[in-house]
Amino acid sequence: MSTSKRIVVGAVALLAACASQPQSGKPPAFGATVSADEIALWDISIPPSGEGLPAGSGSVKQGEAVYTAKCQSCHGERGVGKPADALVGGKGTLATKAPVRTVGSYWPHATTLFDYVRRAMPIANPLSLSNDEVYAVSAYVLNLNGIIPADAVMNAQTLPQVKMPNREGFVSDWPPRPR
Repeated sequence: MSTSKRIVVGAVALLAACASQPQSGKPPAFGATVSADEIALWDISIPPSGEGLPAGSGSVKQGEAVYTAKCQSCHGERGVGKPADALVGGKGTLATKAPVRTVGSYWPHATTLFDYVRRAMPIANPLSLSNDEVYAVSAYVLNLNGIIPADAVMNAQTLPQVKMPNREGFVSDWPPRPR
């Protein structure tokens, strides 16, 4: 690095360090303090154990109706994909040169499905599904993959009990979570 470049880099680093130092001895006053209640509204992660799953329930049949209305346009009829990723299929492909990673072949926990659908779907309107709709869509997708029977109902007690086909394909990195 040339001397002039070193001077410029040093000057930029010095300015950045000075800019981050409070001038009055007080920390910068950005935004406002967030309350524990406000944090709780956004702390919606669900670990593999299912701790923190909300009240509600949904059946496979109810899930089919929600899926048709709110998911099918992206994930295709019965979860086959197009234009978005397939949700069904791929069993036995993970060890091949062309693995197909779907809910049924790859995902390790049914609670991950609930967590992802609740926070990110539908893609154009995330966080818009009710808890009952998320349980129902989860039940429907799990049923399409042959993981639960057609008469199953998913809720905070039954969802964590679902044994996913690739459950042993992962090592859990979830620490115990104080509540």
